[in-house]
Amino acid sequence: MERSHQEIEALKDQLRLVIDTIPVLVVVGRPDASLEFINRRWLEYLGLSSKEVEGWGWTAAIHPEDAQRFTTEWRLAMTSGKPFEQEARIRRADGEYRWFLHRGVPLRDEWGNIVRWYATSTDIEDRKRAEAALQEAQTELAHVTRVTTLGELAASIAHEVNQPLSGVVINGNACLRWLAFATPNLEEARQAVDRIVRDGKRAGEIIGRIRKLLRRTATQKERLDINDTVLEIAVLAQGEVRRNKIALRMELAPDLPPVLGDRVQLQQVLLNLIMNGIEAMNRVDDRPRELVIRTDFGETDQVRVAVQDSGIGLEPQHIEKIFDAFYTTKSEGMGMGLAISRSIVENHGGRLWAAPNNDSGATFLVTFLKHP
Repeated sequence: MERSHQEIEALKDQLRLVIDTIPVLVVVGRPDASLEFINRRWLEYLGLSSKEVEGWGWTAAIHPEDAQRFTTEWRLAMTSGKPFEQEARIRRADGEYRWFLHRGVPLRDEWGNIVRWYATSTDIEDRKRAEAALQEAQTELAHVTRVTTLGELAASIAHEVNQPLSGVVINGNACLRWLAFATPNLEEARQAVDRIVRDGKRAGEIIGRIRKLLRRTATQKERLDINDTVLEIAVLAQGEVRRNKIALRMELAPDLPPVLGDRVQLQQVLLNLIMNGIEAMNRVDDRPRELVIRTDFGETDQVRVAVQDSGIGLEPQHIEKIFDAFYTTKSEGMGMGLAISRSIVENHGGRLWAAPNNDSGATFLVTFLKHP
């Protein structure tokens, strides 16, 4: 039985009422992505009329910093016919910008042609603020952990700095002696000055690295050579390596692609893994204490770093627990180092895990996505 015209109109009105009142912002687009329909909640939110939002007029409400990215992705979706998902800030009627998650899916006819685009926009401002607050807390906690780790290394770092400074004093005195002769030995004096410059730079580099690790800054990702990053942080651990009579071996693969990351945060991860390896060998007396830092290619599009020790090893039941916050096997440990390290690595799109060695000790492995 066919429905009467009045029944059809009543159903259309009912459907329109549902679309206008549901707690979601809804739009219907034409195949060219221009706007055909926008529900009442959207209009009330934007404070615009139906006429003002027609076609591409609605894009005027997108935050200027998001507009080009958003419209480009939207047009690409229209061209490819693939579902669309994008975050962008939208200006409310009172002028405040809030974050929204915009999703769109195509409606096709029987021949596969797109006849409509249906899209929804969901307010995610509270979620974004919560994420920002969490990131701030993680950054603060990571900074505290770096400061604590460097405090534990203070004596070793002081020794590392004192070595080149002592060299500066020794070579300075030597230079004065060469110049004090009746016939100054300028060549020897020049060589002494060269050594002073070399040692001064070395001390400055060590202090510079410490200052960077102590500095509390927002995450700044850049293209990094992972081998350089490993070598820079190994310098800070040299004193602790010698004090604990550990043989440090580097096996750094050449020609590794760069990774995208925050240098200070990645160095914090590596420093934590190195220090854990050193501490794991403190009680080892029946075999050589050896720490191996290895870089190589991981799986597709990955660069891998491994820190291997010959320490007391890991019990199978503890392999995942050691990454839990506040879980520690050390009498004076906070149980935060590995938890923070894993969080940092995962925020870089990588992975951090541990595995027992076949003979003794354990290996911690980190993978990072290579930078395209």
